[in-house]
Amino acid sequence: MANLKEIRNRISSVSSTMQITSAMKMVSAAKLKKAQDAITAMRPYSDKLTELLQSLSASLDGDSGSKYADNREVKKVLIVAITSNRGLAGAFNSNILKQVTLLANETYTGKQVDYIALGKKANDFLSKKSTVVSNHSPVFDDLTFENVSIIAEELMELFVEGKYDKIDIVYNKFKNAATQLVITEQFLPIVPAEEGETAAADYKFEPSKAEIVEQLIPKSLKTQLYKAVRDSFASEHGARMTAMHKATDNAKELRDQLKLTYNKARQAAITNEILEIVGGAEALNG
Repeated sequence: MANLKEIRNRISSVSSTMQITSAMKMVSAAKLKKAQDAITAMRPYSDKLTELLQSLSASLDGDSGSKYADNREVKKVLIVAITSNRGLAGAFNSNILKQVTLLANETYTGKQVDYIALGKKANDFLSKKSTVVSNHSPVFDDLTFENVSIIAEELMELFVEGKYDKIDIVYNKFKNAATQLVITEQFLPIVPAEEGETAAADYKFEPSKAEIVEQLIPKSLKTQLYKAVRDSFASEHGARMTAMHKATDNAKELRDQLKLTYNKARQAAITNEILEIVGGAEALNG
């Protein structure tokens, strides 16, 4: 059994760890509220804009179709992996990296697969194994629509120039503080709505349907990427808050066990001292 000093040191160490994890939990909880409000507010707008664009794109004929809806034979794929810049968030980052690896090894086997990293964890992992076209991890230091729009413009340019035939986004979708869903979402080419998915309506377009689509699609794509990054950002804080809550509970349980062990060891030491004193007294009396 460890001596009393070692046990006291362990109790002190575990208590310090518990204070740190508890503080991190509270910080993540505060950040989560703001991030959750942001993604909840923009989802209806993003979903409706995507629905509108898909409906319009589906109604365009082949010749007037958008350059962003060009379905080519898929030979070169670009995967946008969205993780966090920091760890201590449970399986938040590893789930994304597993999904990205699965896509490359199974879904897109035999094809050229490159990556764009949004998050230091994605860049650190992918740069060791594959080609990372660009790393946009600093976007989380100042998460605004304008900064994400720059990344979206880069993706659109890579697709239009024919450098990649398909672009996917892999990110964590925020459901609640304890649940994040790993989503693989096709960014380009645009997926038109299937027949029957959207209600038919008789609209009059000015100047023309094709011109409206061409102007709205870049905005829609920027919004789509921004929503994914916002989803990931909220999911990160939810995952970290949950992980730190569990870590705090585990530290408390370990501390209580150590205190029990300490008390038992201290009681045993006192008992031994009493026995030695009694034995010594008996020896003197004898």
